[in-house]
Amino acid sequence: MSEGKFGSGNTRPLVLVWIVLLGTAGGAAVGALVNAVNGVVSEEFFVGVFGWEGFTDVWRASVALGIFQGLMFGVVLALIFAAVVGFVTKATCPFGEAFKYMVAILLCALGCYVVGGLIALGLAALSPEFFINNFTGVPHQTARMLGYAWVGGSNQGVVLGGLGAVVIGALIFRGNWRRAEQDRPGAGGA
Repeated sequence: MSEGKFGSGNTRPLVLVWIVLLGTAGGAAVGALVNAVNGVVSEEFFVGVFGWEGFTDVWRASVALGIFQGLMFGVVLALIFAAVVGFVTKATCPFGEAFKYMVAILLCALGCYVVGGLIALGLAALSPEFFINNFTGVPHQTARMLGYAWVGGSNQGVVLGGLGAVVIGALIFRGNWRRAEQDRPGAGGA
């Protein structure tokens, strides 16, 4: 097998380990970033949803929560992506190739964070009465309600977006890898 963009054909099981480790760390970093922003936007969200009334530093607790949740989601999603990479490539994928997809997946999750926040802002602005009556602990003052909406929507966006990005990223990876294998000289594809 010739050496090229998609590797030499030698197995690289440590690449799969690195995918899991870096995906988990990336999840923790995204969680910390998301909740660092969200803790500034609406401490009320964390107090209302998580019952943190007695906390002296809600922002710091929100960042810790983001790291914890990011670790949990990160390890699960990284395991899924590593399994796909391992299966599709028979563990021959070069690290650089997998890393590009991991970065794209994390960036897509952050994009979905913004989209989720904007959708929730739109819903809250469209009908404050609907928003206040259908979600827990929403403040009635408009600016505070919109901050609360941003946090709730952006959290859902990053979680659902991260899952969707891993699934779509894995499918794109699979398609690109198979296409490259067919195009390789001697593979009988082109």
